[in-house]
Formats: sequence, structure tokens, C-alpha cells
Amino acid sequence: MAVMHVENGSSRWLVVWLEPFGEDRWLERGEMVCIRTDNVGEELAFNVETHATEEERAAGIENMTIYIENCSLYADVTDRDGNVVECGHKRPEEIDREWAARRAAAEEELSRMP
Repeated sequence: MAVMHVENGSSRWLVVWLEPFGEDRWLERGEMVCIRTDNVGEELAFNVETHATEEERAAGIENMTIYIENCSLYADVTDRDGNVVECGHKRPEEIDREWAARRAAAEEELSRMP
């Protein structure tokens, strides 16, 4: 089993993205998640990339994308106490609304295509 602990040590939101499914968990300062996979081999189980646009940084958001590799694509994500942390954990409502509006606009555009 491969295990990675991710803790937000900044004053910004840390959005932890798990790929290949695009799952997001939003961590406040001091929050930590534990990511476990079934990797038992010699090859690395995770590849990590940090990123943020100027717009995201201005909004107080940093991102960490964790690519799950060399094992099942599914991971268990828990908090310090072992409680499951689901996709969308603490995602701000305004982000949900913005993403819903983008999906609706994209669906509308697709419906107009011949």
C-alpha cells in the first residue's frame, strides 16, 4: 500500500485534485488528508504537480494535482481521524455555482451543434 499525507500549511485554500477522475477536495489551513492506494510495487504510486493561475492566487486558491500511477486508479482519502473525505469536500458554494453555469453553457452550445 502506498500512502501520502497532504497538509495545507498556507493561509490559502489548497485544492487537492486526484487524477485521472478529477476529484477535488478543498483544504483549509491546517487540514490534512491521507491518500492510500493499493500500490505494492517498486514503482512510484503518485506524481505530484502544484499550480495556480494569477486569478486563482488572487482569490486565495492554490492547487495540487496528484496523479495516481502504477496501481488501481482508485484511492481512499481520509482525514486525520480516518473519516472518509469525499470529492467536493468544503468546495465553496460560489465555485459550485460557477461550475454549474459553465456546464450549462457548454451543454447549451453542444445542443446547437448539428
